[in-house]
Amino acid sequence: MNDQELFLKEKITKYYSNILEEELIDEMVKVSHYNKIPSGELMIDIGDEMTHIPLILDGIVKIMRKDDNGEEIVLHFLERGDTCAISFANCINKKRSIFRGIIEKDLEAIFLPVDSIDIWLSKFKSFRHFIIDSYHFRLLEMVDTIDGLAFMNLGERILKYLADKAKVNNTNDLDITHLDIANDLNTSRVVISRIVKQLHDENKIYSTRNKIRVLIPEK
Repeated sequence: MNDQELFLKEKITKYYSNILEEELIDEMVKVSHYNKIPSGELMIDIGDEMTHIPLILDGIVKIMRKDDNGEEIVLHFLERGDTCAISFANCINKKRSIFRGIIEKDLEAIFLPVDSIDIWLSKFKSFRHFIIDSYHFRLLEMVDTIDGLAFMNLGERILKYLADKAKVNNTNDLDITHLDIANDLNTSRVVISRIVKQLHDENKIYSTRNKIRVLIPEK
């Protein structure tokens, strides 16, 4: 192996050796590439050609969907040890991305080429299980999102959203504005400000200017 391949193998092994066998990791390092993407940048946009799938080593990616009217909503977050499993179906069928992935926290990832996905799914049992498990988890997250839209009031949705962000960021103290929340939940800043104050008064969060502390865990 050359220096680049040894570097990639060390990175993948550190986070995925308990999931993927060494033979598969050796194949991955021959065709994949490593990249860092700073917070606020796009990882992928709606309509982009999907040439690679990330194995996330560090950082957070916010996955968003846009409706026919151009309105956006956050579906879930990807973090260390995750991959964008739902995108695999798009890759296999040579479809373009139906999601937008925005870097929430500086990203470090190994990017796997789409052309190798089919081969690895057929050849390696561990890879099939990894993708199926990841897909199942993301599907449950999206069902949870749908349930929130259908059955939760906006206050409950905001509290769940903040708890989810606290969980993936591994801290209850969030640097976030009311406008950020409004954009992610597809509502107005004025409404968010009113409900954030209500949650603050109920001692469920502690809100100051551009900062929110989550005081109770998500139920």
